[in-house]
Amino acid sequence: MGDTLRYAQDIPITKETEVLVVGAGPAGLAAAIASARNGARTLLVERYGFLGGNLTAGMVGPCMTSYSLDGTQQLIKGIFEEFVLRMEEIGGALHPSKIPAGSPYSGFIVYGHDKVTPFEVEAAKQVALDMCLEAGVDLLLHTFVADALVDGDRVTGVVCVNKSGPQGIRAGITIDCSADADVAARAGVPFKIGRDEDGLTQPMTLFFRVANVDDQRVQEYLDAHPEDFRPFASLVQQAREKGEFPIPRRGIGMYKTLKDGVWRINTTRILHVNGTNAEDLTRAEIEGRKQVLALMKFFRKWLPGFENCVLLDTATQIGVRETRRIVGEYVLTLDDLASGRHFPDVIALAGYPVDIHSPTGDGGGVSPDEFQTANAYEIPYRSLVPINREQLLVAGRSISATHEAMAAIRVMPPAFAMGQAAGTAAAMAIERRVTPREVPIKELQTLLVRQGAYLGEEIAKEVNASTR
Repeated sequence: MGDTLRYAQDIPITKETEVLVVGAGPAGLAAAIASARNGARTLLVERYGFLGGNLTAGMVGPCMTSYSLDGTQQLIKGIFEEFVLRMEEIGGALHPSKIPAGSPYSGFIVYGHDKVTPFEVEAAKQVALDMCLEAGVDLLLHTFVADALVDGDRVTGVVCVNKSGPQGIRAGITIDCSADADVAARAGVPFKIGRDEDGLTQPMTLFFRVANVDDQRVQEYLDAHPEDFRPFASLVQQAREKGEFPIPRRGIGMYKTLKDGVWRINTTRILHVNGTNAEDLTRAEIEGRKQVLALMKFFRKWLPGFENCVLLDTATQIGVRETRRIVGEYVLTLDDLASGRHFPDVIALAGYPVDIHSPTGDGGGVSPDEFQTANAYEIPYRSLVPINREQLLVAGRSISATHEAMAAIRVMPPAFAMGQAAGTAAAMAIERRVTPREVPIKELQTLLVRQGAYLGEEIAKEVNASTR
């Protein structure tokens, strides 16, 4: 429809804060905790009544590798490491050092899946809340950010909506961890979506869990069928030929949980949808739940060990792999990841490979044959800084990167690392009364290393030498 409606009202400014973090997923959690721990008054705004984002609402798990590609060195530590250890203390996670590639916890996948982190959703919710409250983070839940407040080239806060009505929040610095660059886009930051050639994004997936699976029978079958490039791929093909597998997938994405007989299923696939479009998201949720029912029928009939499985639960929301990517001071590229390029402003290292699920079909995923990445690669601070707005940082999967590079850094551990860097930089900017763009990189790197982050051996040596 072409009709428009002009609607105007005065809304109250209900909160003022030094650092505002939008979105409580992995990047937002780390950003808020880091900001508060470094002395800034910090407010974390989240649309759900719990924290965790895709970790919890999306039920996405396990966390992909926080190690180098060959699994020999842990690259992502800091707040992520603390988060994992605290979940492990309450029986809600296994440290990645204990999880080899090709294991049931790794979905039986070898490439790119060495040292993943199995965790339980409820443990993630509780530990995330505890860490935020202990750090002194102010929380505002059940709140959806609808617009950005902009004065000239400065982002000064956001407009949000909740049960109390529309309201404004003023902030010295805003960190957009919405995963969709919602604040940045509404503030006028240029962005790109999807592939360069057609704008199509990776498909969405509704995660779900099944119980009452015979774990031993699953393992025995897969051991006997090493020819399947993904679990049960040959059975999927047979079922597809009989019209009994309608999902555009060539195998079953399945990850063992900490509970016997319970598995996370990452197999639904919804194509041709845009995660920044509400109608597309609605269609994806509907289609995702239809696919869950079809998969349960397939599991019981076709998969050894799943004959008596039951649906335990589905994610609160569809899992979105890709939406907006801002244009920042530096655009991270596939060549940067492949060459392991060193950046003077490095704020995180990662080793997860390029993981592009086909926007149009059943192909894609991690593969050494299509895209090469270094054993470890770096993420620069400049990719978190938008080109044309001040007092704004972006962390998570919507930083400044190409479609291919984003497909590697979009997973949980790098998001934690980027969030910790953004939160630390924001607190430094507040203390020094400078813009995030003007934060002294060496001082930022020193502070990150002292607070547990790993930025490479050279920077570690420099920081250690400076503290002697």
